[in-house]
Amino acid sequence: MKREFNVILERDADSYFVASVPNLPCCHTQAQTLDKLMERIKEAIELCLEFEEEQQDSLYFVGIQRIAVEI
Repeated sequence: MKREFNVILERDADSYFVASVPNLPCCHTQAQTLDKLMERIKEAIELCLEFEEEQQDSLYFVGIQRIAVEI
């Protein structure tokens, strides 16, 4: 099965490219070139999906909570 994900691409202060996938918590990586970044984010997505599949049976949705923080 093929799945598609949106990927956010950014460049940090050291000129590294950073990629993250909003639909997969903690799925991000970095590289010095865009080609290498695309390679690495695909690997990261595969690993996140593998982990998500393993965890699926042990996690049960409880709800969503809104929290206010004083800044």
